Amino acid sequence: MQFSIKKVLPHFLVFVGFILLSLAYFSPVLKGKQIYQSDIKQYIGMSKQQADFKASTGEDTYWTNSAFGGMPTYQLGAKYPHNYIKKLDLTLRFLPRPADYLFLYFIGFYILLLVLKVDYKLAALGAMAFGFSTYLIIILGVGHNSKAHAIAYMPLVLSGIILTFRRNYISGFLLTTVAMALQLVANHPQMTYYLMLLVLVLGIAYLVDAYNKKLLPHYFKSVGVLVIAVILALGLNATSIMATKEYANESTRSKSELTINPDGSPKEASSGLTKEYITEYSYGFLESFNLYISRITGGGNNEDVGKDSASYDFFIGQGVPALQAKEYVKQTPTYWGSQPIVEAPAYVGAVVIFLFVFALFLVKGRLKWWLVGGTILSLLLSYGKNLGFLTDFFIDYVPLYNKFRAVSSIQVILELCIPILAIFGLSRLFSNFEKDEEKLKALKYSIGITVGIAVLFLLSKSAFNFVGVNDGYYKQSYGQQFIDALRDDRKALYTQDTLRTLVLVLLSAGTIFMFLKKKLSETLVIVAFAALILFDLVSVDRRYVNNDNFVSAIQVKKPYQANKADLEILKDTTHFRVFDITDGTARASYFHNSLGGYHAAKLKRYNELFDFHIARNNMNVLNMLNTKYIIAEEEGEIFPFTNTDANGNAWFVEELEEVQTANQEIIALDSLNTSKKAVYLKTQNITANKEFRVDSLASITLKEYKPNYIKYQANNSNPGFGVFSEVYYGKGWNAYINGELKDHYQVDYVLRGMEVPKGKNTIEFKFEPQVIQTGSSIALASSILFGLILLGGLYFGIKKK
Repeated sequence: MQFSIKKVLPHFLVFVGFILLSLAYFSPVLKGKQIYQSDIKQYIGMSKQQADFKASTGEDTYWTNSAFGGMPTYQLGAKYPHNYIKKLDLTLRFLPRPADYLFLYFIGFYILLLVLKVDYKLAALGAMAFGFSTYLIIILGVGHNSKAHAIAYMPLVLSGIILTFRRNYISGFLLTTVAMALQLVANHPQMTYYLMLLVLVLGIAYLVDAYNKKLLPHYFKSVGVLVIAVILALGLNATSIMATKEYANESTRSKSELTINPDGSPKEASSGLTKEYITEYSYGFLESFNLYISRITGGGNNEDVGKDSASYDFFIGQGVPALQAKEYVKQTPTYWGSQPIVEAPAYVGAVVIFLFVFALFLVKGRLKWWLVGGTILSLLLSYGKNLGFLTDFFIDYVPLYNKFRAVSSIQVILELCIPILAIFGLSRLFSNFEKDEEKLKALKYSIGITVGIAVLFLLSKSAFNFVGVNDGYYKQSYGQQFIDALRDDRKALYTQDTLRTLVLVLLSAGTIFMFLKKKLSETLVIVAFAALILFDLVSVDRRYVNNDNFVSAIQVKKPYQANKADLEILKDTTHFRVFDITDGTARASYFHNSLGGYHAAKLKRYNELFDFHIARNNMNVLNMLNTKYIIAEEEGEIFPFTNTDANGNAWFVEELEEVQTANQEIIALDSLNTSKKAVYLKTQNITANKEFRVDSLASITLKEYKPNYIKYQANNSNPGFGVFSEVYYGKGWNAYINGELKDHYQVDYVLRGMEVPKGKNTIEFKFEPQVIQTGSSIALASSILFGLILLGGLYFGIKKK
């Protein structure tokens, strides 16, 4: 028993240390404060209606009417039955947010290095190097929680895969299943896709190794075990995955039926996002070096350059009061790379990069090659349009690659690979596999490369113009004198951080040299590198995410305050929509059923309608969407404009017009009187008459309205065709007349329409997505199966021991 305690105690202390480190970095959470995250603010605005529905009824709704005219909640935090893996995830994230994600970074990477048979002290060091990588901290600051969530479980998935390849089939299978299921719980398909690319690189490295060692049967057996593990992990997340897949086919991530743009020009044919949209955030070649020198291209779009800066002197020279000038320079646009907006550099760390280069000369075999391969692939793909031939190849020929934007985010792969190899470099330093002469030689090469790069940048500073892509705007706003001051500050940051990197590299090299000369013990070397890595990364991280990012909990939970227009509109208790032309965020969705919102994957047809008509204030289209209020601004005053011509919740039309193409359908709305006439695509197969008699007494009256249920009372002396000002989504909405299921159709590009018999009729729309029922059944069956396999695995494991 005493031996077991000794064996477990170091890991327990590391576990506690990770908790303390996570809480220390985000210490305001201990005072009940919460981090202000811009993206989470938008999420709260978008999900307010479903949260209110849950609070009032105790039920989950899978549809919301508060944004973009209406959309599924599958990507808005929907909760599904039998999602037991989510309960495990919540258990693991026991710390206050965002300390919980930082803790997951640490513990997942620590387990990976232990699986790779690294000493626990070095594993803890590597976990800190990974967890404090600047990009991983930045995404917590802006609210990319699902991305951080998905990244945090990547190392755990790799752990299960490597265990399996090491013939630990049962433990590898169980860990891969759980880890992959947890990674999928995060619901960030882009990060899962990037993980898959890294796993393919790993698989190729292991395949080559197995071929050389004549171990192909074992290799394919391991692959078979892993395939079953992934299938089971998919089953545990069946509802979320199936719902996401179903929605993706109807969203902006799928192929458009249109062949024209809003201005009439030909539309680029694509089965996913456009190349321009995918590559908007493409990494620059020079920018690559900010992995090593943090602000070599200026850092982020809003850097605090302080009082000792040319920008501060400029504002003082313009007569700006000192306190105000000090506030101005906290938001200095120092970034001069090629991307439109950057919150912060993707800094991996000077110390970590140095150790990575050192490891290149000491580490050999398949581990080195899959880590180096993953790093190179990640960096090359992050260049996007700056390395067009490779990016175009992936967009055109690699399945699903064209479904994701912001190609620079693929650098999460190198941010995972580099620290692993860096720690293995230290591990080899302490081992007896290589002679001291080889280690000293590796040190010399590493110094030559890393110091050489830093010195080269110091000497070649005059070769750069320090001009950013947005400088034209700043010049127009503040004049050439400000641009000159801005360039001086950019040069200062360039020099300052290059010198900083140079010093850190020399200290790192000196530490290794002292060890090789027997002047430092292994323990002191680890302590020294822990201090260097923490100082290096945390000091950069704190520039961008620190205590200033935290606010009172109430500000996070209730991020929007109603303005005068909102208060006036809220007095109206009828059902209608609101178009806020003063704000492009989810603010209006927080209070009203809005035509706008904030989401990366909107319904495709609605998004096209918005670009063609709503954004241009086409009143015919606004009327058909029952837009009763338009929030506008005049002379600095926000006010609600009342649109008395809105069509209402539903109406009978006099005529149906059939068109052959989606182009014709969306163009027809330009001048269509939507209260009298509806247009539809031929593929809808509407068999009703195309003309209808509508007398003055004909009406469709709204009787009950919930996000997932709508009830109308129709009264018409003739058979008619009703149009409903609700967004069509055929994958879940069912229509009933007098309790009997009936067909309904997509008309006016986005709305619902259906034939209504004469007389008095009760019409009901119910959101009953079959995908939820099917997915939940699969998730339950998968959970039971995994539970049985887990018990069996534990039994055989205990029996074997």
